[in-house]
Amino acid sequence: MADRERPSPPVAKRVPHTRTFHGDTVDDEYAWLIDRDDPDTLAYLEAENAYTEAQTVHTKALQEEIFEEIKARTLETDLSVPVRRGEWWYYIRTVEGQQYPIHCRSRTEPKLPDDPTEPITPPADEQVMLDQNELAGTSPYFALGAFDISPDGRLLIFSTDYDGSEKYTLKVKDLNSGAVLSDEVPNTYYSTAWSADGSTLFYTTVDDAMRPYRVWRHRLGTDASTDEIVHQEDDERFFAGVGLTRSDSYIVIAVDSQVTSEIRVLDATDPMGEFSVVEPRRQGVEYSIDHAGEHFFIVHNDGAADFELAKAPVTSPGRANWQPVLPSDADTRIVGVDCFAGHVVVSLRRGGSTALHVIPLLGGEPEPGTDIEFPEEVRTVRPGSNPEFRTSTFRLGYTSLGTPSSVIDYDVNTGEMQVRKRQPVLGDFDADQYETFREWATAADGARIPISVVRRRDTPGDGSAPCVLYGYGSYESSMDPWFSIPRLSLLDRGFVFAVAHVRGGGEMGRSWYENGKLLAKRNTFTDFIACAERLVEAGWTAPDRLIGRGGSAGGLLIGAVANMAPSAFAGLVAEVAFVDPLNTILDPTLPLTVIEWEEWGNPIESAEVYEYMKSYSPYENVEAKEYPAILATAGLNDPRVGYHEPAKWVARLRATATGTAPILLKTEMGAGHGGLSGRYDAWRDEAFTLTFVLNTATR
Repeated sequence: MADRERPSPPVAKRVPHTRTFHGDTVDDEYAWLIDRDDPDTLAYLEAENAYTEAQTVHTKALQEEIFEEIKARTLETDLSVPVRRGEWWYYIRTVEGQQYPIHCRSRTEPKLPDDPTEPITPPADEQVMLDQNELAGTSPYFALGAFDISPDGRLLIFSTDYDGSEKYTLKVKDLNSGAVLSDEVPNTYYSTAWSADGSTLFYTTVDDAMRPYRVWRHRLGTDASTDEIVHQEDDERFFAGVGLTRSDSYIVIAVDSQVTSEIRVLDATDPMGEFSVVEPRRQGVEYSIDHAGEHFFIVHNDGAADFELAKAPVTSPGRANWQPVLPSDADTRIVGVDCFAGHVVVSLRRGGSTALHVIPLLGGEPEPGTDIEFPEEVRTVRPGSNPEFRTSTFRLGYTSLGTPSSVIDYDVNTGEMQVRKRQPVLGDFDADQYETFREWATAADGARIPISVVRRRDTPGDGSAPCVLYGYGSYESSMDPWFSIPRLSLLDRGFVFAVAHVRGGGEMGRSWYENGKLLAKRNTFTDFIACAERLVEAGWTAPDRLIGRGGSAGGLLIGAVANMAPSAFAGLVAEVAFVDPLNTILDPTLPLTVIEWEEWGNPIESAEVYEYMKSYSPYENVEAKEYPAILATAGLNDPRVGYHEPAKWVARLRATATGTAPILLKTEMGAGHGGLSGRYDAWRDEAFTLTFVLNTATR
């Protein structure tokens, strides 16, 4: 290649900037990148984008090939399984060639085909409630925030974001006339709730740190300037959200930190009334509620490490009146509860897998319950869309790494299950060609780490196969097995795909989370390395064919692993990556920082936390050594992980790392944390990433 065709990588300028905490002074020469108003910042990001484009131009044909594979396997014109609420059936349609879904309803139940993979035909009396394609118009980015239908089915709250900043403009639509009402509120957040009569709505707004902290009451037909704050959360560790119980009986304000909860309720028939506290907050006590009949059903951890289900009278719901319904069990993590008029469904975790437990209500009182049985061990089951309160059918979702997502109706009276829809995969897809199974890695301290694995049955197990190992490991969020059409483009090219269920997530119960946070955070990273070593030991791959991938806090995982075990991987993909955690958590003015202290610790107050975070921060620990190939991504408008974190990390890697492996940064200049918003755009973005993975693992 001629010199003019070989682009030089961007070199970020170095500007002296010192940070001093606990007697430790650090030169953060790329701190200037946090200023997005600095023309040099945007110029650097654009230069990195141009470099990435030039470095990957030879892969354009493969990118297009994979994009077309994703597109060809996807039923582009499709319709979701309708759900009933009141006299209406609600569903979502997609149309070939259109980026976004269309929200519809009908009074006639759409007829479902005998084959659950066949498309559902829209009914003749379809009413389009909201067409996201029309709302998006020509905007390169669009996201729908709130979508909340009033209990009588007459009104719709919806909110829109056109740049990925997650600041939404809230509007109200009259579904009978189709008119968008004059009620409009800018800069709202996600959660909303209706009063029982649809006269009043509730919504949230954020503070300067992007923390939802105010809940507002708005009377329909009045100017938003007259709206009333019904709750303001001044403790910066807490988020505030608002919603309506499935029973339509109570408006609920939930205020949560990482480890503490407080809930307020208001009779939905009295929207101008005062909210009352269910149980005052106590540090370390978490609880959530739902409602049926004369009781609130409460999932809590007060004296129950892995939580228990209790009930309490709606007239006196405080802790003194919590009566156990499903006691705490050391082998079971109780995750949540969904209440209906005649039963409740409890979401559980056992042995690293999800489960559902159904408890009948007889005269409003809970009876002995039963688990819903499923065939695969390595799978995910969770509640589906169940807006109707008075029903004996429970809708659930089922999937695994090799099984397309299915919508299943479970009859709580008979125990019968009916598959209503299975995600169609077009072409010659045959689920029997793939196998899923579980491996177990052993960490240095003896902990056994589950790994979920999928491969084609004809993929060799002699170490010659390329592999992607995915991980997250924070906030007690579990990376439960999921099916992916784009992933087939890897599996059918001989890849193994694995998910490392590392500590810091919630896969194995509350202790699994607690042993991967604060001063135990390094377990998250060493667990991932142990999982990589196990996949090699078991013959599923080799280090020169193994790619690590993670996003957001999973990007922190990837960045830490890059420093700790670079030779264990051929390449790493760190998406919207939290790779400068110490500098971020040291700055309480940045979005979400104060909330994060209960996850990572407070390095401002604690020298021990400061030193510990510094010991694993990817940005702090870049060294002059060979790194694997790295693809980092960012969103310029990301309110969760600032674009500057991946930018600073890549700048330091490029200035410090030895070797010749590519280091690439790709910043979406008009998007946020979730990346590109349209489905075709998202497919192209994924095709780009998968092409990087393919080229890196098979070179």
